[in-house]
Amino acid sequence: MDTNGVIKSPIFKVLVSDPIHERGVEILESVAQVTIKTKLSEEELCAIIGEYDALVVRSGTTVTAKVIEQATRMKIIGRAGVGVDNIDIEASTAHGIYVVCSPLGNT
Repeated sequence: MDTNGVIKSPIFKVLVSDPIHERGVEILESVAQVTIKTKLSEEELCAIIGEYDALVVRSGTTVTAKVIEQATRMKIIGRAGVGVDNIDIEASTAHGIYVVCSPLGNT
């Protein structure tokens, strides 16, 4: 609650781990706090993923069960592009994390 008695929602935090179009970043920034960190190793991603509610990837990031284990706040993983073969769907499902893709995101 702020000083005016208004209940504020927690800040939704998004990690973008692969390059996406600037317009995509702008859209995300209009509704969330966005951090862009690319070329992360699995260990680097594991070390920070627990801080985020959402993850946006393309084909450069592999989201393994190990990464998902550390994603304690994660609600959704978005794949900008076709397919989700770089995301462990079974682990995501087991942790209640939605996985979505944007087939037109690579055009």
